[in-house]
This record gives sequence, structure tokens and C-alpha cells, in this order.
Amino acid sequence: MSTLKKNKRIKRAARIALYGDLKPGRGNKKTERGKAKYLGGNGRKTTGICRRVYRRNLKKIRVLENGSAVTRRVPVSLIRSGAVTKPIAQDPFSLPTE
Repeated sequence: MSTLKKNKRIKRAARIALYGDLKPGRGNKKTERGKAKYLGGNGRKTTGICRRVYRRNLKKIRVLENGSAVTRRVPVSLIRSGAVTKPIAQDPFSLPTE
């Protein structure tokens, strides 16, 4: 195995550890008709099932990784929970405060 492939795998593993696997989930979409029994109907009947994809709610933002700002596609759930740190925006032409 070449070192290049190994380094790529190590970087990918680190990204998955930070942001989780961003692959979409799979499932079924079920179409039904009828009225539920508890509402006085005869029961729900399935008229069709087809495959579908559950995509993650990803946003493209700049995040801090190892002290440098990089652009990544990150799930909104991680942004809201505070698991991702955004770089601090500085005003242009301003002096650093100490």
C-alpha cells in the first residue's frame, strides 16, 4: 500500500470522527389510502412502496480544523449543537486587540 493512500485514509477517518458519515440513508416511501380504524374507518391499505433516499441537511461553512479555517459540508445538527467551531470574523483594517 502506498503512503499516499494511507495518508488519505487517515485524513478521511479523522473527518468522519469529527463530522460523522455524511452518506445518505436509505428507506421506503409508503403510499396508503383509507381511514384509520381508531378514527372509525376500515383501516389503512398500502397502495405502493418505492425506495427513497434520506439526505443529511448539509451546509457549506468555514470551520476551524487544526488551527486553520477550511470549508466543509457540515450537518446543521452539529452547527446547532456547537460541536463545530467557526472562525472568528475580524473587521477589515482593524488593529489586533490585546
